[in-house]
Amino acid sequence: MKAKPHIAIVGATGAVGLEMIKTLEKRKFPAGQLTLLASARSAGTELPFRGQPVKVRELRADSFQGIDIALFSAGASISREFAPKAVQAGCVVIDNSSAFRMDEAVPLVVPEINADDIALHKGIIANPNCTTAITLMALYPLHQAFCVKRIFASSYQAVSGSGAKGIEELRRQARQVVAGEPVTREVYPHQIAFNVLPQVDVFLADGYTKEEAKMQNEGRKIMHHPGFRASVTCVRVPVYRAHSVAVSAEFEKPVTVETARAVLRHAPGLDVVDNPAKQEYPLPLYASDKYNCQVGRLRLDCAFDNGLCFWVAGDQLLKGAALNAVQIAEELLKL
Repeated sequence: MKAKPHIAIVGATGAVGLEMIKTLEKRKFPAGQLTLLASARSAGTELPFRGQPVKVRELRADSFQGIDIALFSAGASISREFAPKAVQAGCVVIDNSSAFRMDEAVPLVVPEINADDIALHKGIIANPNCTTAITLMALYPLHQAFCVKRIFASSYQAVSGSGAKGIEELRRQARQVVAGEPVTREVYPHQIAFNVLPQVDVFLADGYTKEEAKMQNEGRKIMHHPGFRASVTCVRVPVYRAHSVAVSAEFEKPVTVETARAVLRHAPGLDVVDNPAKQEYPLPLYASDKYNCQVGRLRLDCAFDNGLCFWVAGDQLLKGAALNAVQIAEELLKL
């Protein structure tokens, strides 16, 4: 890989695409050139990068000539259509959609956990689901120490997980409710303002949603732990940014709060915020715009023999998407 690669962002004008641009700049990624790609209706828009405007170009089949690394965040259908074309042009694709995550030939990577898998890529590397990534930032270090068997978890997912349209829907509905106006819906099946929706993604035949199934399926692949089991309920909440997850985990080895806290304090990309006496615990409000995830509310699980409960929060636009993708790109430069 070149020392100063030519980077492209597909879906540059979306919520994650904008964060990718900011993250490349903030982390001083050595991009020799940046190309921004989006739909025809966004073509011509100018976005800032390193103090200079960069014009957005229409995504086309021939957009990847001369590109070294392409960060995709435009949805699974776009990824399925254009990622193979990018690979054919000699580009390495880091894909934020669900299109390739469970493809056996595609590494699914959280760099703090399985960066070595990046070297196995055949042109495409997948970013995990945002809720899975945030949860595993706390769960994986505990797994290394105590060997996780299964978890029961409930997520509290911000509307920005639905992109810019989700953010606007919450803002609009909050104004409508306060003003006593009729509430209008476009993104979610029910009002999200001052409400919680126990549905993220579509339902499967077993009653779980696709989002809920991802925790087990993707967790197994990322942790190289085929026996991992996860029963999850994913909930959309009226929070603008950052997901939170309540986890009850059962381990093979005995665990104490003190040993778990010590393990988590040494985990990369994770801050321990755990002082209940002072009402200090992870909050999505304070996890927003932060690179690190936060973990707290550590306590022994009263329903498991070797169990631990914890609460983890993280910015899903960053560690759940843009930051993780840029970290993968940084690892590519080391190969």
